Amino acid sequence: MGGIGVSALAKYYLDKGHKITGSDLTSSEITKDLKGKGVRIMIGPHSSNNIPKNIDMVIYSPAVQSTNPEFKEAKRRNIKAHSYPEALGELTKNHYTIAITGTHGKSTTTCMMGLLLARAGLDPTVIVGTKLKEFGNSNYRAGKSQYLVIEACEHFESFLNYWPKIIILTSVEADHLDYYKNLGNVLRGFKRFISNLPKDGMLVANKDDKNIRKIMSSASKFKTYKYSLKQPETKKLKRYLSVPGEHNISNALAALTVARILKITDDISYKALSEYKGSWRRFEEKPIKIWNKNLKLISDYGHHPTEVRVTLKAAREKYLNKKIWCVFQPHQYQRTYYLFKDFVKAFKESPVDKLIVTDIYDVAGRETPELKKKVSSEKLVKAAKKKNVVYLQREKVLDYLKENLEDQDVLIVMGAGDIYNLTLSLTRS
Repeated sequence: MGGIGVSALAKYYLDKGHKITGSDLTSSEITKDLKGKGVRIMIGPHSSNNIPKNIDMVIYSPAVQSTNPEFKEAKRRNIKAHSYPEALGELTKNHYTIAITGTHGKSTTTCMMGLLLARAGLDPTVIVGTKLKEFGNSNYRAGKSQYLVIEACEHFESFLNYWPKIIILTSVEADHLDYYKNLGNVLRGFKRFISNLPKDGMLVANKDDKNIRKIMSSASKFKTYKYSLKQPETKKLKRYLSVPGEHNISNALAALTVARILKITDDISYKALSEYKGSWRRFEEKPIKIWNKNLKLISDYGHHPTEVRVTLKAAREKYLNKKIWCVFQPHQYQRTYYLFKDFVKAFKESPVDKLIVTDIYDVAGRETPELKKKVSSEKLVKAAKKKNVVYLQREKVLDYLKENLEDQDVLIVMGAGDIYNLTLSLTRS
């Protein structure tokens, strides 16, 4: 229930008048928020007893294994059970769905697109993998129109369950290689998703991405719209946007392209995009005072080498003369192993003053003991061969920051794992 996708669907069904129950191993901001909305949530080890007697449907995260006692109980009782992508896929069939996919930029572009349609009066329903302040600090917006805007994740080829009218394709790189194994399979996965478009469907694609250009050669049967940072709108968007970085200008161009397809005027689009202040853990900035020091804290979900590179570059562009620190937690041994050289390159090119790499976050249910002998954060740092790139054990990071940060420094806490708890510690102190 605490997953960023499943929780959004829970809000959708709650909004439609259904009674919702759920479970999760640990309590979180998300589960507490749902409890406040009247959802019954069981926290702790999963149990078959968590499945109520009178229930019509069970929705589970793709990360849930077939051995999970709640999953097994649902199957034993022949309760209709859908994975999150399957359940969301059913919704896409009944709406004018705009699906945003890509290795990077999905969440931000989905937020921009949803906010733009809302400001244009099109009243969309939005389901996104982050929380947006403009939507009441939620990963879900309830709309009454035909429009549904969703973030379409490529992991496990989840997006093949979705049937959109418009696809935005932001970027394509090698990732989730625990599933795809190589870039060729990644490209084939995205091609298959594009083929889910109807005959009158539309593909909105980032022309600047070399891998997308390869995919587009097989997408000729659909109406294709291309966007690029070489467009004249780029300079204007840079002036309007509050979020830094060329990658965010590219995300905004994607949303602007769809807005024009839907006949939304540029005046409305630029105003809406200027109101986008960023979303949860996407270059999320907050001034804090801790240890008698005034700091700028930036929380970011980035966990791919490209995300590390563009985020740190954006931070340096925004805080040109500030001392910038970054604490980065690699996410999953598999990703770190497969993308080892790319991480090392990103660390070597890092424009920040100090980059602290802490222990790799191991995702429950996806442990890979054999890789723990082959890859580690220490090995990443050693390979980077850069004095300002250091390794620190997770439990030592906070004390190190306390001793070394100076007044007015900028601190970026980056990663998709429990490094977020460091952000919470800093903001609560």
